[in-house]
Order: sequence, then structure tokens, then C-alpha cells
Amino acid sequence: MSNPAAPKKLGKVVLAYSGGLDTSVILKWLEETYDCEVVTFTADLGQGEELDPAREKAEKMGVKEIYIDDLRETFVRDYVFPMFRANAIYEGEYLLGTSIARPLIAKRLVDIARETGADAVAHGATGKGNDQVRFELNAYALNPDIQVIAPWREWDLNSREKLMNYAESRDIPVDFAAAGKKSPYSMDANLLHISYEGGNLEDPWWEPEEEMWRWSVSPERAPDEATEIVIGFEKGDPVSINGEKLSPAELLLKLNQLGGANGIGRLDMVENRYVGMKSRGCYETPGGTILLKARRALESLTLDRGEAHMKDELMPKYAELVYNGYWFAPEREMLQKAIDATQDNVNGDVRLRLYKGNVIVAGRQSDNSLFDPAIATFEDDAGAYDQRDAEGFIKLNALRLRISAKAGRRG
Repeated sequence: MSNPAAPKKLGKVVLAYSGGLDTSVILKWLEETYDCEVVTFTADLGQGEELDPAREKAEKMGVKEIYIDDLRETFVRDYVFPMFRANAIYEGEYLLGTSIARPLIAKRLVDIARETGADAVAHGATGKGNDQVRFELNAYALNPDIQVIAPWREWDLNSREKLMNYAESRDIPVDFAAAGKKSPYSMDANLLHISYEGGNLEDPWWEPEEEMWRWSVSPERAPDEATEIVIGFEKGDPVSINGEKLSPAELLLKLNQLGGANGIGRLDMVENRYVGMKSRGCYETPGGTILLKARRALESLTLDRGEAHMKDELMPKYAELVYNGYWFAPEREMLQKAIDATQDNVNGDVRLRLYKGNVIVAGRQSDNSLFDPAIATFEDDAGAYDQRDAEGFIKLNALRLRISAKAGRRG
């Protein structure tokens, strides 16, 4: 069940632990395979699940050092919001909900390994997915000498039946009745999103049943009246809803609730994984969908054209770095500094209407606005803009086109 070349003894290993079937089996497998003590780490990223059972299961399995960290505010403030300053979207659709959680989990694994004197860290990501890459790239960036154990790349417990048999044979505390009724999808949730993969979704022609979605009503079942909200921003980050100041995690949670109730944030896409294969996934990101629309509306008012266009050119590269696991890479940090330098003037309010899956911008205002009504008006501008200047502007920009046409390179 293990790699014969793998070391058979380690002092201590820190495991990213959920308390579910997979990581409970991994816990016992690590003890048997590496003759080690296991430290468990469970992150509360706002997934909405009760975390006490994870502690109870770890205790029943004899774990002496159990870490359960409330990272909700850290996650949104230090990871989600910086990413949203870039307006990051992967392949034109995906708001990177799973991707952005992995560097924080990797950081805590490495921190706990240092605190406890552990020799290695371990995760439950499979050998086919992106998460193994994200966990490990970020871990190595923070500790180049850390040893990473990925059981799914070593063992032969490659089916749910084998995992359950292993758990039963070793008295691992798993609710077998519940495990047998588990959702057919592989799901990941945090304050930014919930994702669904596997099961019938592996057929790209198959349409998800309504019962799959957890956070949102369908647009067809959303209320017939729009919900109007105003989001306040300071230096590019949202700080309030309808004038009420909220912490980063509280604000994102509130937007998730408002968006989900109005059928906002569902996505069904086929994406290109970093490891080379295509994968079909479904996502619910109601709050993030609202934030992206609001941020772009405010930036349209406050950013210079050059800044705005350069940001849009940098964004796909930034999104790709986050998706592929390079959060702590120097190029992502370099891009972040450039992006953050554009945000000092992104202050103000955006009024939105949420209606049957749509986020409609109804208004935006800012003390840092670059919109000048005296120049933009179609009425008499009292000499603010001399329309005759446009003639020379057009002729200069047309010069190369006219030369090319005269040389017979058109038509």
C-alpha cells in the first residue's frame, strides 16, 4: 500500500485534516506507513460545517496535538480581497474560489510543522488534480526543505470501497451509513465559493440537477422584485453594505446570502487543469460575482484609462498564477504591488440591483472620480472641449493607415 522507496519512519507529520473518510484513513495510514506521530490541522475558512466532530474524531484516534484554526477573516482580508483587486478570473469565468484557499492552508501547515517540530506535512489531494500542485508549490516556497507526503500518489486505496474497508478493519471512527449516502460530487467550500466535481458532471453534456446546488436558488425561482444594495469601497476593498461597516468575512458572508437568494453566482465550466487534463466543474460564488461587478463599476470611474487597461492586460497572468499555485512566487508578489498601486483612489459607493441571476449596476459615485460632466456632456460645454482639436488627432492617427492604403496594401 505504500511506496517501497519511501522512508518508513518519521518523527511527526502535520496533516491537513477534515475529519471525513479520506483524511481519517490518511491519518491512520501515515502512522502505519511512516511509524510517526500525526498532528492534525483543520482550517475554518467559512465552509459552514461544524468543526467539533473533526476534533472528536482526532481525539478518538489518539492524536495529541490538534489544531483547529478560525481563519475566516485572514482568508478574506489577506487572500480574497488582494486577489479581487486584480479582478482576477481564470479562463474568462472562474473566480478562483478553491485556488485562493490553498496558499493559506499550506502556510498554516508549514507554520504548524515549525511550531511542533514536525518532519513533514501531508495532504489529501489526489494525483490527478490541481490541489496537490498548489499545496506543495506554496509549501516549498515557504520552507524549501519541508517534506511533503501525498498518500494518493503512494497507496493503492484508489476507490471508496477500499477506503471504507480500510477504515472498518482498523476501527477508524467513520459514520459508515453517512459515508454510504455521501453526495456523488467532490465538493469544496469556503467563504468565497462552493465547488462540485465528479459524478455525473464528468459528462460535459449532462446538466446538473437542481438539488446539487447548495447556496443559491435558480434564477427562475428567485424573487420577482429586485434587491437593491449599496457597497462602499476604500482603497479597492469593500467595507460596507448599505452604510453598515462590516469586517471582510462578515461582508462576504452577507453578499453570499443576498446573491444566493437572488439566483446569482452559478457557473458550469470545463477548465484546463495545470496538470494537463480538462475538467468539468460547477461553482457557486454569489458574493464574489457581486463584488467583481461592483469593483469594475467603481474602477471605471476612478482609474485612469492607462491604469485600467494595463490592469486588464495583467489580469489573465495573475489569475493563472493563482490557479496554478504560485501565490508566494515573486512574480505574483510583483504583480500584486503593481495592482495595489492603482487602488489608492478606488474609493466610493456602487449601487446595485440583484435580480434573477443578474447583477445590475444602477449607479456609482466617488470623491476620486475622473468623470468630468463638463467635458463629457452632449450639451453646450462652455468651451471645456474644443471639438476642432479632434481633426488633427484623427489625421495623425490615420497617417500610417493612409500610407499603407496608398501603397496598395488594402483591398
